Amino acid sequence: MSAESLQKILKTLADPTRVRILLLLAREELAVQELMDVLGMAQSRVSRHLGILRESGLLRDRREGTYVFYRFAAPTTGAWQDAWALTQRELAGDALVARDSAALLRVLEARASRARSFFDAVGPEWEALRKVFNDDTLRARAVAHLAPAEWTVADIGTGTGILAAELARLGMRVIAVDHSARMLEAARSKLGDEGFTLGDVGRADADDESGRIELRAGEASALPIADAEVDAALAHMVLHYLPGPLEALREMARIVRPGGAIVVVDFVRHEAEWMRDELGVLWLGFPPEEVAGWLREVGLERVRIETLTARSPARELPATFIASARKPR
Repeated sequence: MSAESLQKILKTLADPTRVRILLLLAREELAVQELMDVLGMAQSRVSRHLGILRESGLLRDRREGTYVFYRFAAPTTGAWQDAWALTQRELAGDALVARDSAALLRVLEARASRARSFFDAVGPEWEALRKVFNDDTLRARAVAHLAPAEWTVADIGTGTGILAAELARLGMRVIAVDHSARMLEAARSKLGDEGFTLGDVGRADADDESGRIELRAGEASALPIADAEVDAALAHMVLHYLPGPLEALREMARIVRPGGAIVVVDFVRHEAEWMRDELGVLWLGFPPEEVAGWLREVGLERVRIETLTARSPARELPATFIASARKPR
């Protein structure tokens, strides 16, 4: 390494604000406004530091409608990696870094609350509203990526329980999770009316668990499911509502047993801004290759992506993808 390159590394990390930004972006992809809220700084100051970090090759950015989100592209070799490892180690107990972490949690909770408020307001009407997705075929194809009827499957973001019902009809045991209390109430009513058995999945006193559905309240980033409790996890049109999609995938990988499956259905990256207002989405889809990278990042293998043209009689829709992967045995 040249003296000039070393000087560039030291100069970049010499500024405490840039280090704080990197620590935040190493944990979560954030927009400029979110960084401003966490750091308590003006846009001009935050943008100036982002420009320096991007010029140094330390950031990845992506446009999401009218927003630009940034993530730390952590160096994996050479002096940059050593310098960053030292920085993290020395600042592990720093009070200012701890304050930033607490502020980051508040920002992410604000993201989550927007989606939660939308679904609490919509409640039982979601079943009619979601027809804009015209996703019966997608659900069927997603189920086909799963497997045996005797499996226990987690339905993440179950909503009113539409997919949970389909899985149960196939004989699967289902743990259906949602963060909206009103959605879970609607699901309990709907599933009960349709004659499904609602109770504890895996209960010792259950004579026949096939078709059993258990409803659990919880966040996709902290699933109320034990490690390796299920054979498969499915998130159907859910990631675009989550404040931290990568964390949700990490949780899905945690709850699936070795050899189990994960299936994700969502929109490919698009510019349909009307979905923010009418459907309450946080993200305008995802590049399939980025989702594939996330699945590998959380330790999964045999990653497969299928891209489909979406069709709806109600609205023009972006393309969709079905991503599947397996947890190593």
